[in-house]
Parts: sequence; C-alpha cells; structure tokens
Amino acid sequence: MAEARTALAEQFDSMEQQVEASTLGMWTFLATEVLFFGGMFMGYVTYRHVYYAAFAEASRHTIVLYGTINTAILLSSSLTMAMAVHSAAHDRRKALVRYLMVTVFLGCCFLVIKGLEYHDDLKENLWPGRHFHAGLPPQAQIFWFLYWAMTGLHALHVTVGIVLLSIMGWMASRGRFSSYYHTPVEMSGLYWHFVDIVWIYLYPLLYLINRFSA
Repeated sequence: MAEARTALAEQFDSMEQQVEASTLGMWTFLATEVLFFGGMFMGYVTYRHVYYAAFAEASRHTIVLYGTINTAILLSSSLTMAMAVHSAAHDRRKALVRYLMVTVFLGCCFLVIKGLEYHDDLKENLWPGRHFHAGLPPQAQIFWFLYWAMTGLHALHVTVGIVLLSIMGWMASRGRFSSYYHTPVEMSGLYWHFVDIVWIYLYPLLYLINRFSA
C-alpha cells in the first residue's frame, strides 16, 4: 500500500507503533510545559497569599470584558480543533482544511483582542516600573508583573499554535492526511487544547477572583 510506505517512518515496525511514539513524545513535551507554567502559577499563588489585599485591588483593574471574550474564542477554537481531528479520521479533506483554518482564525482573533487589552493596560500605566498606576499599592506591581509574564507567555504559545495549525492546513490541502495517517493533526490538536486549558486557569485567577467582592 503506497500510503503506508510513505506515512510509516523507517524506524517503526507499524503505524500503531509510530502513533504511540508520537503520542508519548507530545505528552512528554506537554508535561514539561505544565512544569514551566506550574512554576509561574505557584509564584502567583504564593504572592497572592502574602499580599492578598494588594492582589485583590490589582485584579480589579484587569479588563474582564476582554478576558471573557477571549475565553469564548478559545473554547470555540477547541471545538473546531476537535472537529478537524474528527474530519481527518474520516477522510473529509475539505472539512479538515476548513476547521483548521477556522481554528487559526480564532487564534488570530484571540491575539487581536489581547493586543487591544495590552494597549488599554499601558494607557492606564498598569506596567511595573516608575510610572506604575498611582492609585494602586506598590505590591500590586507584583500582580501586574505576573499578569504580563503569564499572559505574554500564553500569547506566545498561541502564536506557535497558529503557525503549527497553518502548516497542518497547508499539508491537508495537499492531501497529506487520511484516516490511515493523520497523527500530526492529532498531535497539533493536543497542543492546541493544552494552550486552551492554560487560559482556562489564567482567566479566573487574573480576571475573576475578587472582581465582584466588596
């Protein structure tokens, strides 16, 4: 079978073995990413405990509308990514390309919204440094340092995902995937879902905690 010869790498005995190796590799990579983000989350939790009042006040200055819109965008992109994987598994090339491109579009929308939010944050001097927002306590700068670091790193991962899914879309348009071989699409989907899950944790921590308390 020509498809089997071109899809199966020479170091593997079977397609099942290749898929298992790819899946293990991706989960190992994601585990390192969890450790990386986990350190930042732990720093956030620690400093929030030490400077609770300052963090509570600082978090009320995040723009919850932008955060909520971006949450809806990423949740929608997880659905379209899942549909892309489903389409690949059922030899639906046009649907696969369409769902991948919609996911890329949603990822770009996320970055645009985040850029608008960053612009408004800078206008309000919500950036650690000499000209930090005068109405906030000095310890609030720690919150905003973590905000910029965590959301910026997440945005970088979204950008990587957009590039990755764009490549998958190009490959799919050239008929590189089928029900027999679509492992790259599945692995890209795992990465994209990971990016979405990270945001699901960032959203309540940065935007919602203490937002509506007195």
